[in-house]
Amino acid sequence: MKKSVFLVLAFFFCARLFAQHDLQLALLKYRGGGDWYSVVDALENLAEFCNRELNTGIDPEYATVDVGSADIFNYPFLFLTGHGNVLFSQQEAGNLRKYLEAGGFLFIDDDYGLNEYIRTAMKSVFPDKEFIELPFDHPIYHQKYDMPDGLPKIHEHDGLPPKGYAILIEGRVAVFYSYESNISDGWDSPDVHHDPPELRKKALEMGANLIQFAFTN
Repeated sequence: MKKSVFLVLAFFFCARLFAQHDLQLALLKYRGGGDWYSVVDALENLAEFCNRELNTGIDPEYATVDVGSADIFNYPFLFLTGHGNVLFSQQEAGNLRKYLEAGGFLFIDDDYGLNEYIRTAMKSVFPDKEFIELPFDHPIYHQKYDMPDGLPKIHEHDGLPPKGYAILIEGRVAVFYSYESNISDGWDSPDVHHDPPELRKKALEMGANLIQFAFTN
């Protein structure tokens, strides 16, 4: 039954994405005190980049949804970021689990200081699952844009190499987590973080890969 639901949702989302019908990306609002709202115009810029480079039909105006709301099922791509604590209630964790099991996709971008909190929060969603690091030859890095070295390094953070982690559901990447990369930093407009053009381009290309992967796999 779950597989059938997933296939129906996947077909629906993919058809909408590439048939030039507007859909929205969604920023996930959570409790715990972390600044879930830390992005400025990152999602708008990513949507416009994808519409231009991938010929998608994404509404540049993104939605904001609570993790415990049924509204998350209206959005095939959820985005979570911040610097601090992330807390899911039992109801919120269950709601997010159902969304992901039904075929939804969650991208988590560590904006620095999120790591220990998001790992604990996601354990409440999937107690029996672990984040696994994806190898550089994983298809998520080889969509329209080839990323032979995996995630680009956009923000220095602790100076460690960037890593991409995933939570898999029946072999499918349902959650992708970028650590020590902060690619959404590079999605924001140049005057926000003053990232050089070449870094912003790499960040947007990786974002486009995520969008393409999420809607076609």
